Amino acid sequence: MTALLREVETTQSNGFSVVPYAANKRLQVVTLTAETVTAFDQAISEWPVQALEYKPFLRFAVADKLDALTGHALGKFLNATMQDRDTAAFLLQYEGQPEAAEGELRTEFDIKLSTAISHLIGMPNHDAMYGKYYARFTVLNDDNSDSYLRQAHRRMELHNDGTYVNERTDFVLMQKLGEAHMEGGDSLLLHVDDWAELDKFYHHPLAKQDIVWGAPKSKNVENKIKHPIFFEEDKNRKPNMLFIDQFAEPQNMAEGLYLYEMGASLEADENFFRVRLPVGTMLVAQNHCWLHGRDKFVAHPQLSRELLRQRGHFTK
Repeated sequence: MTALLREVETTQSNGFSVVPYAANKRLQVVTLTAETVTAFDQAISEWPVQALEYKPFLRFAVADKLDALTGHALGKFLNATMQDRDTAAFLLQYEGQPEAAEGELRTEFDIKLSTAISHLIGMPNHDAMYGKYYARFTVLNDDNSDSYLRQAHRRMELHNDGTYVNERTDFVLMQKLGEAHMEGGDSLLLHVDDWAELDKFYHHPLAKQDIVWGAPKSKNVENKIKHPIFFEEDKNRKPNMLFIDQFAEPQNMAEGLYLYEMGASLEADENFFRVRLPVGTMLVAQNHCWLHGRDKFVAHPQLSRELLRQRGHFTK
């Protein structure tokens, strides 16, 4: 862990505090103070979300407003966290409430906040599923989706994002915008270095061979691409991954069995942990050294959960 992470871990500094997540100390829990939230809300009040959608440079202005309120300590800390493989993930929450604490105005504030956070650590890619730099989608009790993303009553297996797109996907941000009658559905996380059978699959003959990847129609991405699961090593020669069981298209028996056994190994691994996200909270992870998923929900006729997603690349 870097000196900056150690310094902030037990202290409150410039409008935010940091502690390790109880279930896994790799995950850093960042809490913005109520004063920071109020000041940020006021500082960006002139810019509706639509303005951020139409004018990309405003997204960086929003990020700078938040960072300036923390004496530019927040951006420094978040970037250090994401660049340190031993952590490389944070859960961001805030105290108090924005001035508009209910309904779509509260949602607008949360989208602005997630925009600020994503632009402090990098730049989101265009999300073809939603047609913007972010995506909003809702999980309901009944759904006929063509992927597991919206299917409430089954576990969405551990995976990396960005397997079927040409853009580099260094980070993924997931923020809860709303929920009703929800029980279960916790986020699931597993750090690649904690995967018990990593060596078995990393040193397999197919580990660095191209696999074909596609996507269902709902993703609005028609082209197929090829890349290995272990597509690169980081600066410390540790493996970075791009894997999801739903979108891999094996071309022969050897590839099919390798992918099947990898998926089974990840799902059987005991080193994953659960993270519950209150409304407004966001989970941000380095996409190539963390796998994420979602536990199943308990059935309820009025079950509803709205999530925001941003996926992007580092710019520093």
